[in-house]
Amino acid sequence: MFGKILGIDEDTIRVINKSKKAEISMIGIHVVFLGDVIKYVGVVKNVTEDYIDIDLIGEIKNNNFTAGIIKKPNVESSCRIISKQELETILGHQDYTKANSLLIGNSEIYDNFKITVDEDDFFTSHFAIVGNTGSGKSCGMARLLQNLFFLNDRLVPKNAHFVIFDAFNDYSTSFAPMNNHPSLSYKNLVCDFDDNSYKENVKIPAYFLDVDDLAILLDVSDPTLIPAITNTLRIAYIFTSSDTAALRYKNSIIASSILDILSSGKNPTQVRDQIIAVLTKFNTPELNLDSIISQPGYNRTLRQCLLIDNQGKINAINLVVDFVSEFITKNLENMETQKDFIYTLDDLYDALEFSLINEGILSANNLFDKLNSLKVRLRAIMDSDIKKIFEFDKVITKEEFVKKFFMNGEKHAQIVGVNFGNLDDRTVKMLTKILSRIFFQYVVSLEDRTTFPIHIIIEEAHRYVQNDSDVKVLGYNIFERITKEGRKYGIFLGIITQRPTELSNTVLSQCGNFIAFKMYFLDDINVVTSLSTSVTEELKKKLKLLHPGMALCFGNSFRLPLVVQFELPDPMPVSTNVDIIKMWY
Repeated sequence: MFGKILGIDEDTIRVINKSKKAEISMIGIHVVFLGDVIKYVGVVKNVTEDYIDIDLIGEIKNNNFTAGIIKKPNVESSCRIISKQELETILGHQDYTKANSLLIGNSEIYDNFKITVDEDDFFTSHFAIVGNTGSGKSCGMARLLQNLFFLNDRLVPKNAHFVIFDAFNDYSTSFAPMNNHPSLSYKNLVCDFDDNSYKENVKIPAYFLDVDDLAILLDVSDPTLIPAITNTLRIAYIFTSSDTAALRYKNSIIASSILDILSSGKNPTQVRDQIIAVLTKFNTPELNLDSIISQPGYNRTLRQCLLIDNQGKINAINLVVDFVSEFITKNLENMETQKDFIYTLDDLYDALEFSLINEGILSANNLFDKLNSLKVRLRAIMDSDIKKIFEFDKVITKEEFVKKFFMNGEKHAQIVGVNFGNLDDRTVKMLTKILSRIFFQYVVSLEDRTTFPIHIIIEEAHRYVQNDSDVKVLGYNIFERITKEGRKYGIFLGIITQRPTELSNTVLSQCGNFIAFKMYFLDDINVVTSLSTSVTEELKKKLKLLHPGMALCFGNSFRLPLVVQFELPDPMPVSTNVDIIKMWY
């Protein structure tokens, strides 16, 4: 069919069509131009009765395919259809049960030809699965992991750690069969605290929350509040600590607050009432309303010293000042809190109230409003079921928590689905970030790097992995940090979304592999395909025409952008479209 070369125009070669038939079915087929050492690979672009146009796409040398052309074949080179062995250098070898082989799906062009990639190449890169609703994203993700875990009983990745943040519990049916395998297990965590069944709920010890976690928990958008949160944690430490140094600081904070009230310039009634309110809520054995203030000849309690005389004055105010001043010690900022101290959200709430006083809210209305908003948000969490997530009945380390997270009874769970049920987006975003920080901190803390690889997969990622205020408030976004730094520690991110334009630009730019199902919106198409120079305008147009379950795959693991037909998962996830006719009739 392929005759002599008629001409070469940049990377397009025109050859004579010896068959004199315009066989349109040849479009997309790979061909090879033979050189002395190198085989030049092209793909048929156009067929007429007289000639065939072929776009050069890469070279095969020593049985290895490299995308891109450095040299071109000479005009005397002969052309033929690519052989099966040569095609495997592009689409992947066909024995997908071999070690380190990951089956993606079926070739769109070649019947009964599989698309496979190097397992290590795929899972040591961050990846994105994108596409319109109903295009096959969840089915594609489920099939990919089923291929990884189910296709080869001899080679089971029993030490894998996948976390799927699953907003709608789509995947539990797809991975439940893992529990029938002697070396595999799937664990499903839920946020259903009204259900007293066997389900295991998501739990995070409140005492794991550091300053950055608390900023995420309380949805802080103002970076000037970070010092106040830091101060709140110090106060929480003081509240929960029984050592003498902590007690001295507690006395000092109360004393400092009382002195602030006394010097506030407010009328005596207001001063008295505010001091009584503070000491009623916050007190110690040494400093309380019943503390004895001694004078030569008689003693009075601090409460008695706050009495107002018939002239409207607190006549013992100097005694109160002298007594309280004795408790003033170093600044709270100089106190070193014990690492990983134990506290509850109730302790944190009390500390935040105390922090309001310590920050001088009695005279700083602007700061009062900001801190009070944090207190309101924390109160809202404590009055909801969200508080139950942070109630943990044991004291454990983060290492113990992470290892327990990936245990399903006595078995190691390779996949843990975290089902957020009916929680609102803000709460799900907060929990996803906090858990991701815990995983990141753990792998970073390991002395022997990359010995506990973790893959975090986020469904509906456009709702949580956004260009939000974290960078302004904390100096970083945890998802961006994972994509920029996680690879060297063995933690990777997989994002699944229907709106890539709403994702964090940094996260998307750091993804190494892309599986793009059908997309209509041009901005979504452009933001994804712009990340690869290999995606042509023709392939971009093709994205709008893909059938459900078909995807354009490109990136580090794919030698060329390839259109792949994914097989349906077995079992299916619960993400399939509703059958309206069946439901209606």
